[in-house]
Amino acid sequence: MRCPSRFVAIFALLVLGVTHAAAQYPSKPIRLVVPFPPGGAADLAARVVATPLAQGLGQPIIIENKAGADGAIAGDAVMKAAPDGYTLLFATNTGMCAAPTLRRIPPYDPGTDFTPISLVGKFGFFLFVHADVPAKTVPELLAYVRSNPGKLNYGTGNSTSIIATARLAQQEKLNMVHVPYKGDAPLTIDLVAGRVQMVFATPGSALPHAKEGRLRVLATLLPNRSALIPEAPTMAEAGLTTLSITPWAGLFGPAKLPRDVVDRLAREMKTVIARPDVREQLGRYAFEGQSSSPEEMGVFLKEQLEVWRQTVRDTGIQPD
Repeated sequence: MRCPSRFVAIFALLVLGVTHAAAQYPSKPIRLVVPFPPGGAADLAARVVATPLAQGLGQPIIIENKAGADGAIAGDAVMKAAPDGYTLLFATNTGMCAAPTLRRIPPYDPGTDFTPISLVGKFGFFLFVHADVPAKTVPELLAYVRSNPGKLNYGTGNSTSIIATARLAQQEKLNMVHVPYKGDAPLTIDLVAGRVQMVFATPGSALPHAKEGRLRVLATLLPNRSALIPEAPTMAEAGLTTLSITPWAGLFGPAKLPRDVVDRLAREMKTVIARPDVREQLGRYAFEGQSSSPEEMGVFLKEQLEVWRQTVRDTGIQPD
C-alpha cells in the first residue's frame, strides 16, 4: 500500500512544479523575431509594441531581425524553436500568406507549424499615382487606364503590392504594364521620376513626395481611414468593396505552445494595443493597432490565406 501512496505524492509534486513553472512565465528574456531589416514598417511597429509588452511581462524582449525569403527565414527559425514562449514571431502577411502561396514548395504550413497568439494590427498601404496621371479618384484612375490600355506602368516592391495590384487588374479588367522592384525605396525613386505611374506602397518613402505635390494619394487598403493621411478614402469608399487584401501583423509562437503561455501573451498584447500612447505611436507609421484572441487570429489567418490562394489562381500568378 505504501508504493501507490509514494507515487501519488511524487505525481502531486510534479504537478505543483509544472504549475509553479507556468505561473513564473516568463522567467528570462524573450526573443521576438522580425522578418524584415531594421527601420522598415514591420520593424518599427514591432519595436513600438515590444517595449510595453516587456513591461507587462516583466522581462526584456530582444528584437532579432531575420530578413529574407519573403519572411520564410524568420518563420523557419521560430518554427524550429522550442515551444516554451521564449521565441516568438512578429509575423506578417508576407511570411504567412505570400511565402506559402507564391512558392511551388511552401516553406511551412502556417496553420499547423505555428501557434497563433494575437493580431497586432494592420499596415497602412496606399494607392499612389504620379502627379502627371490625370486622376484624382480611384474611379477616374480606372477610367484613365481603360482609355489608355497598356500605357500605364505600375510598380511593385513587395508581396502585398504584387497581389493587390494583380487582383485590382484582374477584377477591373485593366491592361497595365508590371515593373517589379526589390523594395519600396528604389520603386519610389522611379515613381517620382515618372518611369512608373502607379503603386500600392507604405507611406514611408512616398508620402513626403505626395506632400510636395509630386505624387497623389488616391486610397488606402486599411479598413478605416488613416489619421496619417485622412484625405485618402478606403477602397470600399472608393467603390472597390471586393478588393479584400489586408496587410497585417500578428504574434505567433512555434506549434504546440502551452495554452497558459498563449493566454498570458494574448492578454498582455490586448493591454498593450489598448494603450492610447501605443496606438498614437503606431499611427505615425500608418499602422492600425488591433489585438485579438488566439482563436480569432487563427480564423483571420485562414481567411487571408484563402484570399491569397484565390488571387493567385484567378490572376494566373505562377509560383516560383
